[in-house]
Amino acid sequence: MTNLLQRIARAAAAVVDLGAKPRHRFHRRVSLYPRRVQRAENRNHFVPRRGLAIRRAYHLGRASIRNTNEVIRPERCIAPARQAKLEWMGANLAVPGAMVRDLIESRGVRDALLWFTREKQWINEMHLQLCRIPAPTFLEGERAQWMAAQFRSLGCDAQIDRAGNVVATVQPRPESAAVVATAHLDTVLAPRSKEEVFFDGEGKLRGPGAADNGAGLTALIALAAVLKSVPPLTDCSRELVLAANVGEEGEGNLSGMRHLCKQSPLARRSPAFLVLDGAGTDHITTGALGSRRFEIAFSGPGGHSWSDFGIANPVHALARAITLFADSTRAALKGNGPRSTASVSTVEGGSSVNAIATSARAKVDIRSEDNRRLEEIVQLLTTAVERAQETENQRASGARVFAKLKELGSRPAAKLPENAAILNYVRAVDAHLGIRSRMECASTDANIPLSLDMPAVSIGAGGQGGGAHTPDEWFNPDGRDLGLKRVFLTLALLLRED
Repeated sequence: MTNLLQRIARAAAAVVDLGAKPRHRFHRRVSLYPRRVQRAENRNHFVPRRGLAIRRAYHLGRASIRNTNEVIRPERCIAPARQAKLEWMGANLAVPGAMVRDLIESRGVRDALLWFTREKQWINEMHLQLCRIPAPTFLEGERAQWMAAQFRSLGCDAQIDRAGNVVATVQPRPESAAVVATAHLDTVLAPRSKEEVFFDGEGKLRGPGAADNGAGLTALIALAAVLKSVPPLTDCSRELVLAANVGEEGEGNLSGMRHLCKQSPLARRSPAFLVLDGAGTDHITTGALGSRRFEIAFSGPGGHSWSDFGIANPVHALARAITLFADSTRAALKGNGPRSTASVSTVEGGSSVNAIATSARAKVDIRSEDNRRLEEIVQLLTTAVERAQETENQRASGARVFAKLKELGSRPAAKLPENAAILNYVRAVDAHLGIRSRMECASTDANIPLSLDMPAVSIGAGGQGGGAHTPDEWFNPDGRDLGLKRVFLTLALLLRED
């Protein structure tokens, strides 16, 4: 028992010593279950949920231990691997934490943080105007023109590139490395009239695209405005680029971001990307969820449901292909390994209840955290379509059906290294602002730079949102200023990076 208590004391001491001392006094409750870590009031007092309480005495340079009346379970103690990870995290956060504290001393930064709170009403007005401009995928032109006009009115140099992206700079430094803040222009649904987008009696903005991605685009406008309203940031070695990009949703296939990362001049300037997508401050997207999207199409001559009965039927073939695919992927999707999903999203075909269809189509969405698993599921889909065609033609006594599998989009899976500077900067800013965030894997514009080994994360732009991709989408601007401060401080740290 004595050895066990000594081991736990050493683990707790290592946790306390991580990084620089906090700016504000608090303590953490550290559970003997490794993944539970909670804050409380005194930073010197570590209280496990079960087992024993450990107090680190800084003034004595040693840890004192007191038993509780509960039984200690050795297998639940802090594991050496957990201790090592905590030490590593502390070492990586110490320097960014000091950089944040140094950054706050700058007059321009202090003024900017105050500006986000002071100009809440103006930011809300920009958000409303923006969301009233329809921008469904492939038809973002009107909104792009409006965004470019706003950037120019604020004194930025703004252009629309060949892909349709709006690219703006506040203080041009074309020869330096770039930090790119992006937000996608397109929405899944578009308002049919301006009246469909409005602020309700509770102060929530309602309408298609209010949060996804009205919140991100409004953040870009706010960034441009604040940087023109406060003293210039000092010690910047990189250029800030604001980009409102096309083609993020659905079959847009991340076309705008692909252009920025491959064909645009930015691609040659060692860019780092901060992607602003939706509302909130509770997540940091560091994993790129890969996806492949396909259309299955069966075609045949069609005919009368009575007199032509017996010819191959495209609807029957499609139904069989869907069933074969669902059955074959069941084991793969529920087994061990990277999380993966497969879904038949839309089905259509035929023209009349008394006619054999001439065509039938379905769209399939496949997702995975791993590119190899994606390819395995695509092979299962290909096999299912081929077998369905073969079976339907074997059963037919007349004309045959033909199958076509068309890829609609491909988003690569990737992951940001855990020691990436951009991630440490976001974490340090979160610690300073008191934000509790989690890392997650999702499909965003960050997929493209991450797949090309460019540093990138995707975060929300503050506030709260819900009902994404529906006519009842909403955005609550309460707390938006905290999200904007988070974005601004992260970008300021990236701009200082050598």
